Amino acid sequence: MSPQPSNRTALLEGALRCLARMPVDQVSARAVAAESGANLASIGYHFGSKDALVTAAVVAGLDRWLDEIAARASVVRAGADPADRFRRAVDAADASRGEHEGLARAYVVALGRAQHDPVVAERLIDGFRRTRPAVASVLGLGVDDIGVDAGALMHAMFTGLLVQSLLDEDLALSGDRIADALRRIADTLAGQGN
Repeated sequence: MSPQPSNRTALLEGALRCLARMPVDQVSARAVAAESGANLASIGYHFGSKDALVTAAVVAGLDRWLDEIAARASVVRAGADPADRFRRAVDAADASRGEHEGLARAYVVALGRAQHDPVVAERLIDGFRRTRPAVASVLGLGVDDIGVDAGALMHAMFTGLLVQSLLDEDLALSGDRIADALRRIADTLAGQGN
């Protein structure tokens, strides 16, 4: 017999399933409790509020999405052009965007809530602290301070483009287009721009 998941885990998984199929403003505590099979009161016990639970689920879902992107990017052979790994990571994010759209929309809502809810803000901050070095690692930027800063910039870029693509899919950029744009920025900063 396999061990039963904890209520905390069940609630996170239930919230992720709800976010996958309904708009975030329709994800109620009752819907998550029903989806997870957990008691409604366990939301307050484990997370403090439904919004804090949804934010924790968003952070966990984004971590999983990054793991998917990392797995797709890691198939680039060792010693290959670093730009190839970058393009593969960007294209993996773009290709999987549709299956994570509910999660992405909930992320935008959580960012807005964080301005008024310190628990939501802290969950997002913890997520950013983990994600910055993870993005740097996926893209081969190094894990020193500069590499982590580069990971933060890339994460901000991906987030901004994700938000734009939620408004209009035509605003999404391919890995090649982003690589070309970054080269232009680097050339301009080096005084070699057009």
